Formats: sequence, C-alpha cells, structure tokens
Amino acid sequence: MTEGSSAARRGIGGGLARFGRSIRQPKTAYMVLFGFSSGLPYALLLGTLYAWLSDAQVDLETMGVFSLIGLTYAFKFLWSPLIDRISLPVLKRLGRRKQWIVLAQLLLGGIMLILSTLDPRGAIGLFSLLAGIGAFASATQDVVIDAWRVDVADETATVEILSTVYQLGYRAAVLVGGALALFLADGFGWPPVYALMGAILVGLGVVSLFAPENPRAEAMTESVEQLREPGELRPKIRAIALGVVGLLWLWALGDVVRFMILSLGSDPAARPDSVEFVSVQGPIIVIATVVIPSIIAAVLAWMQRNGRGTLDTAVARSHWADAALDHGYRALILPLTDIMGRLGWAAILVLTLVLSYRITDTIWGTFAYPFYLGELAYTKSEVAVASKFFGVGALMLGVTLGGVLFATIGRMATMTIGALTAALTNLLYADLSLGGAGMSAVSRYTGFSWLVEHLGGDERLARLMVAIGGENIAGGIAGAALVAYLSSITSKGYSAVQYALLSSLTFLVGTLGRGALGQMIETDGYYPVFLFTTALGGIAVVLCLLEWARTVRAGRAAAPSPAVGAAAE
Repeated sequence: MTEGSSAARRGIGGGLARFGRSIRQPKTAYMVLFGFSSGLPYALLLGTLYAWLSDAQVDLETMGVFSLIGLTYAFKFLWSPLIDRISLPVLKRLGRRKQWIVLAQLLLGGIMLILSTLDPRGAIGLFSLLAGIGAFASATQDVVIDAWRVDVADETATVEILSTVYQLGYRAAVLVGGALALFLADGFGWPPVYALMGAILVGLGVVSLFAPENPRAEAMTESVEQLREPGELRPKIRAIALGVVGLLWLWALGDVVRFMILSLGSDPAARPDSVEFVSVQGPIIVIATVVIPSIIAAVLAWMQRNGRGTLDTAVARSHWADAALDHGYRALILPLTDIMGRLGWAAILVLTLVLSYRITDTIWGTFAYPFYLGELAYTKSEVAVASKFFGVGALMLGVTLGGVLFATIGRMATMTIGALTAALTNLLYADLSLGGAGMSAVSRYTGFSWLVEHLGGDERLARLMVAIGGENIAGGIAGAALVAYLSSITSKGYSAVQYALLSSLTFLVGTLGRGALGQMIETDGYYPVFLFTTALGGIAVVLCLLEWARTVRAGRAAAPSPAVGAAAE
C-alpha cells in the first residue's frame, strides 16, 4: 500500500469517525427537531391547507388569497434585524435564540389546534387570519433556527453536520405534513389531522426548552457604546448610511404591506397577481434591501479600515436621537459591514457564487410540472409517485450523502460536487425530452424497471423516477452544501440578519430568469433549454473552484509558520 493511499484511507476513516461523533451530539439531535419544526408548518400552511379548503368547497378566488401568506417566507429577512435584537419579557431567560424558537413553536401549535375546531367555509375570515399569523410565526422561526445553527456550531457538532441533519428533519416534516396528512385525512378527516399536527408542534416547543444555547453569542455583538470610540465612523456618515438603507427597507416593507392590503381588500377581479408580484417586485425588493445596502456596507468597511471619516477622539451622545441612530446602525448596518469587512474584495466572488449556485433549480423548477404533465403526458398520480414519494426519498438520500462528504472530503469539495451534479442532472431531463432512451437503459440494466413493474408501474414510469431520483440526489447534496456554506461565512454575532440576507440572494437570479426561460421553451422546446441550464450550472462549478482556491490560500495565510509554532512552544 502506498503512503498516499494510506493517508487517504486514514482521512476517510477519520472523517467518518468525526461524522459519527457529530451525530451523537445533543446539538445535532435538536437540529433535527428544529428542522422538523421548520418544515412542518410550511407544509401544512402552503400545501396541505389547500387540500382542506378544496374539500370544504371554498371558491378558487378565496383560495388564491391564501397564497399571499407565502410572501412571509419570501421576505422574512425584512424583519430579521428586529428578531436579532429584541428580547421578550420572561422568555428572554431561555436565551437569545430559544426565546423566539419556543414562542414560535407554541404559537404555531396553538394555531393548528384552533384551526382544527373551525369550519373553513363558515369562518373563512378567522381561518385566513390565523393562517397568516401562522405563516409569519413560521417564517420568523426559520430566521431564528438558521441563526441558532450558526451560533451553536463547534468543532464536534460542525456547521456542515448541523446543516445536513436540519435538511433531513425538514424533508421528513414535508412528508409528515404533506403525504401522511393527506393519507390520515382520508380516514379521519381534516380536524383530527390538524389537531395532531398542533399537538406535535406544542410538544416540540416543550422539548425545545432544554435545547442548548451559545452563551457567548450575545457578547460577540458590537456594543452601542463602542460606536462612539476613536476609530469608529463619524456619526454623520453613519446617519447618512442608515438613512439610505433605512429608506430602502421601509419602502420594501411598505410595498409588501400595500400589496397585501390591496389583495385582501379588493374584489376577486381587481386583485393584483401575486405570482407577478413575487417574480417582478421580489427581485427589485431584494436588490433594494440586500444588494445596494451591501455595496454601501463595503464602502463603509473600506473607509473604517483605511481611517477615512473616522473619529479621532471619543464622542458622547447628546440626546435621544443619537441613541436611536446607534441602535439602528447596530441592527441594520453593522451586520452588513461585518461580513463585507471580513471578506473584502472576496465578497464579489462570494456573492456571485451565492447568486448562481442554485440557479439551475430556481430557474427550472417552475416548469417541472408543465414538462411532466404537458410535454411528457404523465398522469398526476404518476408524477405524485415519482416526485412526491420516490423523489423526496432520493432528496433525503442526497442530503445524507452530503453530510458524509462534508466529514470525509470537506466543505468546498462537497460544494463543488453539488454544483457539478446539479448541473449535469439536467441532461437526464434532456434525455427524457427526446424519448428517454438513456433513462430506460439505465432503468433496465440496474433492475429498477423490474422493481417498478412488480410494484404496479411500468418502464415509462421507471425512467421518470430515475431522472427525478438522480436530480433530487444531486439537489440534496447541493442544498445541504449551500446551507453549510452560508452558515460558515455568517458571523455568530449577526447570524440572524446575515444568513437571512444571504439566503434571499439564492433565488434572485433564478426568479429574474424565469420569464426568459419560458419564452425559450415556447420558441425552441425543452431539449435546448436543458442543454442551456446544464451550461448555466457550469458557472457555479467554476466559481466553486475559485472560492475553494481562495479559502485554501486564506487558511494557509492564517496558519502560523513552523518557525512561529516552534517559538511559541
């Protein structure tokens, strides 16, 4: 055995051992529970609820209004600075993050229990109000759970493993709140199902009382008093930056609120199109509240690093407006200047990677069902079996593989594999668009066709399942990798705001490109589109390689030289 192969085996063995130690950590177990509590209300409020409304014969116009609650998930970053800073009376004893997690879980459980006592058709007003409050609580819980994952990660319960098990818990909840809930509703009706789900969420809230917290997270944040010390930016400069960014965020919040008021208060025929709002206004809001503020933050970080516009001596506050300025700057601007200051010019590479990493999924996902049902002429039942049951299992397998890869080959190697496989699996759909000869061959030679046929399907269904399974395994690896990567570049002192902002960027480019992709499908058909999305995914692969090289160089620069280490000893 060569020395290289021996080292490789030791590395793989050591990685699997680290993976085993991480899985046994209490933090890891709670991360699974938090992933489950994050995915369950999302599935119940944005998916299963529509089945209940359909059974209750609620009209389609009213059901369309319920889609508005999805806006809370799309724009949850807008109130993340408040969640990052406000402490709740009494509950603050639980910890900076747990106070919000426990409150959200108990509130969601209570809402599900109340919903189970209502008739959707007879009490649609109260029903929709509770659903909206539940969506807001669920989106808020997501912000805090993302921050908790960053805060508690350590060398044993690594952020990569925590990200992996979070995804597993989330996907398991989607199955419970989706497929299992539908199955139970057939036998027992909807009220018992939602009562059961509410009881589960209340139980999770009780269990979450004992989750660990990071006691140092609060101490890591920038104090208000330090903003007036020498070397900090002058109050006038900070006031201008806060004013510009604050106006952009206020406009974004006002735009979302205005849209919701118009939609809820108008006649069905006069309601604005929610899909158009998310696809058109959504990217503009993200640019106004994330991209432009990030540029401003980069300028501020450069000014402070180079001593431009900084204080020479300490400055005292003169009245309440100064205190308001400092608190607002700490909540909204400092999370951005922190990450831009840490990354420097590398922020351009990092942000470009974040923008492009999941572009093949976000730009293509809207057209998946038209492709399955319209172009390939599969039935809804066949698509449900392939996508919702087999596909979710493949996705969870991909997430698990991502966790193993994190432990054995590292974060950036896993990121690169995720980007590469996510791009290449578009070719599986390209094959389907030409008749699926390749997928049929794979299905036959692996024995998968035989298995599907003995379970009541046929080879045609088997090749669809192979394509969806391949894409979902790749998507699971890529999804877990992206969550871990975003968590790794997020500061523990500002984890709620920074993660919420970065994660919002992952859907920006894909959302912007859906219109153009739809036109391309209409003009050229699906096959050229899948070749195009494959090539598009190659951009993320190249950026991953560049970021991998940057992190390696940064690690070498940060490591002490042998001479320094010897001197220290």
